[in-house]
Amino acid sequence: MTSLPKVFWRAAAVLTLAGCASSSGGTDDSTRRQLVAQADAWDQAIVRKDRAAIEANMARRFFQIGGDGSVTERAQFIDELVDPDLVIEPYTVEGLTVLLHGDTALLSATTRMTGRYQGKRFDTHYRYIDTYVREDGRWKVLAVQITPIPAPRSEK
Repeated sequence: MTSLPKVFWRAAAVLTLAGCASSSGGTDDSTRRQLVAQADAWDQAIVRKDRAAIEANMARRFFQIGGDGSVTERAQFIDELVDPDLVIEPYTVEGLTVLLHGDTALLSATTRMTGRYQGKRFDTHYRYIDTYVREDGRWKVLAVQITPIPAPRSEK
């Protein structure tokens, strides 16, 4: 597989999107359902390149740690996601878990993402963790970290 640009790993990290519904506390189950729906909406907004929906889900001090260890701040992360050279195809999230701890939630799963960057096809598989915090009464993603999952030897 060819080496993917940093913009891809930054885009890959963004696995949970827009909803941003207010949370009134509620039960852990209702909060988990809300976060899962919000994450799904964020993923869809990323595929659509809906800048407003992407931004609405992100905390003011958002940052991302890419698969190569790089750190990207909020503005650059958003700009790279909506870059016209990046086309992300709809993708699915597998094995999503939501862990709650007060006003913090950790969402973790794996995904396979495909698309094109500068006309070149990519196909990746990675594990991620998104850290959400309750900010001004709403859940927002504060940090994202991804780890590439290597293809089994038979697929290389």
